Amino acid sequence: MAETVKLYHADPLLHDFAATVVAHGRLGDAPSVVLDQTAFYPESGGQMADRGVLAGAAVRDVQVDDDGVIHHVVEGPLPDVGASVAGTIDRARRRVHMALHTGQHMLSRALVDVARAETVSARLGETACTIDVDLAKIEERDLARAEELVNSVIDDDAPIRAFFPDPAELAALPLRRQPKVASNIRVVAIGDFDVSPCGGTHCLRTAQVGFVRLTGVERYKGKIRVTFASGRRARDELGAQAQLLVGLGRELTCGPAEVPTALAKLRRDLQETREALGAARARLMDRLADALLAEGAPVVTALVEDADAEALRILAKRITGEPGRVALLAAAGPEGILILAARGAGSTFDCGAFIKRTAAAHGGRGGGRPEIAEGRLPAGAVDAESWRRLGQS
Repeated sequence: MAETVKLYHADPLLHDFAATVVAHGRLGDAPSVVLDQTAFYPESGGQMADRGVLAGAAVRDVQVDDDGVIHHVVEGPLPDVGASVAGTIDRARRRVHMALHTGQHMLSRALVDVARAETVSARLGETACTIDVDLAKIEERDLARAEELVNSVIDDDAPIRAFFPDPAELAALPLRRQPKVASNIRVVAIGDFDVSPCGGTHCLRTAQVGFVRLTGVERYKGKIRVTFASGRRARDELGAQAQLLVGLGRELTCGPAEVPTALAKLRRDLQETREALGAARARLMDRLADALLAEGAPVVTALVEDADAEALRILAKRITGEPGRVALLAAAGPEGILILAARGAGSTFDCGAFIKRTAAAHGGRGGGRPEIAEGRLPAGAVDAESWRRLGQS
């Protein structure tokens, strides 16, 4: 079978084309169409496949197999072998991929220039694009400088040339990385900024990339993974974030630029409220502890209304501050009943055993040390009277 002519190499902006079906094939479990020529880019080199329409049917995948055969997977019956068919590429998707792939080349070049960070792999995904570089750490300032360098080249509107050099010309080119194939090597030159072997679809000038924006950085398998966006995807992401900022400003009754200041004030107010709430809770638990201790029992048992785990801990600490005292406390909440046992100095009561035994008897969970233990019972497992009886048993 003759190799399919890759029309996208000659013209990445070609969206409509005619071809002849030369064979039917299979891509995994799916039947496929093989053409004499195609403008559909098959998934490879980290770039996702094109989508569109072929012979009136939706193209849901395009892949190249180990023998170099390009398979077009379409919805519905396959056109007959020998049939002339028309194909239409999803223009918007292609332009996004062109901008992302060109942006990736430029960012990989910039990371080398700024941080000596060589790209070891890149992935242009449906929702996120990543570059993995051979460093264990990279400075934020270097990432910012790399982003600025890329966008300055975009602003320069440098020409982009994709071509197949002869061996002598190839040997003279300052390639950023070595080719992955030994023959028929295609090179993409972005002005005098970057020269790399690549079979993907690219913009014709750097201005078509729009801009490149770094959106994240993380450690990944001992290396650094940089997440980025460019072209329409970067524009859409930035627009969504701008709308979110406007919405936050509306909720905070301020302009978008004042959102950080308004949030800082909210944080301060929240911290002050938490501190005031904590102080009030401590005072309330002190009073409750005084009332419970006044009863004189060595084992203080109580089911406290509207208390959380922190309130129970404060109350238990106040009760067990007196030598020999044991606190068996519970609080009903939306997720069940919190239970806590604590003992003071001189007591031999095993709190962990009590909580474990009580949880097991009521279908709950919990445990801890002999000195203090916590758990949770299902809602309604105990009430104030049954909890008091447990403490007496």
